[in-house]
Amino acid sequence: MDGPKHVASREARWEQRAEVPLAVASLLYLSSYAVRVLGHDLPAAVRDLSLAMTLAMWALFVIDYAVRWRLSGAGPHFPHRHWLDTMVVLLPLLRPLRFVRLYEAVQRRHGHPRLVLQARVMIYAGLSAALLGCAGALTVYHVEHAAPDATIRTFGDASWWTVSTLATVGYGDVVPVTPLGRLVAVGVMGCGLGLLGSVTGSFSSWLLQVFAREGKEQPTGAADDGTDGGRPLEH
Repeated sequence: MDGPKHVASREARWEQRAEVPLAVASLLYLSSYAVRVLGHDLPAAVRDLSLAMTLAMWALFVIDYAVRWRLSGAGPHFPHRHWLDTMVVLLPLLRPLRFVRLYEAVQRRHGHPRLVLQARVMIYAGLSAALLGCAGALTVYHVEHAAPDATIRTFGDASWWTVSTLATVGYGDVVPVTPLGRLVAVGVMGCGLGLLGSVTGSFSSWLLQVFAREGKEQPTGAADDGTDGGRPLEH
């Protein structure tokens, strides 16, 4: 029977090998979905090809999930222990949410230099915000633009709504009116809060480390020559 360390190493090797292909698959999924949603005037063959590409990329995500489930040895406990991965398989447009893994890894690195990791978190969170914004705008436009009494009629409206929602501003000039659109809104708001908190926390931690290093590098000669700012110390 494989020990826990061997199981973890196998799972880590798989994730390392699959990281780049799955990142490419995520972009292809989003691109094909965009063609499907926005390409109203495209030939039917192109739209069918984009749908086939979307389903194929989704199949890759499912295969990756199944392989990691098998390698983990967690049995029926895997879905709730890896709830984020489960959500991503069910809703592939949420793949950028996996940045949470990187943020959690940074928080666990106590006692080690973390400046590079924190920079990665901020960059990755920014890219995730852009991808989530694009995915959210596409989804909301898809389900809202033809709905009765809809205020989101164009992709531009959907993009404006998504940006204001991700930024946790929410002007209220355009709002989703369908149940699915409102469900997407809840997800976008939650993602916006998470992204903002992650970037703010990482940036604050980075500033604290910079200030701490500058404090350690301050010259100590003034304290050694028996003076305080040019005045003799009182005894």
